[in-house]
Amino acid sequence: MRKCALCEKTSRMGGARKLLRGHYNPVNWSRKYPNLQYAQVEGKRMLVCTGCIRTLNKAPRKRVAKKDSVAAAA
Repeated sequence: MRKCALCEKTSRMGGARKLLRGHYNPVNWSRKYPNLQYAQVEGKRMLVCTGCIRTLNKAPRKRVAKKDSVAAAA
């Protein structure tokens, strides 16, 4: 089974119900697959979902030093 190399997202089963003349008609289940693409991650070519690709391309956040709450209260 295909899955994302980073978050290990795999396929999911999903169904729907149609409303026909006041009664719900069960519809067959269908399999939904993640959008996997080949990408270079740490110098290796691997299958990664598009959500992880977008996260990898984000600029890293800068850490802001928090002030000590004990020092501020005194």
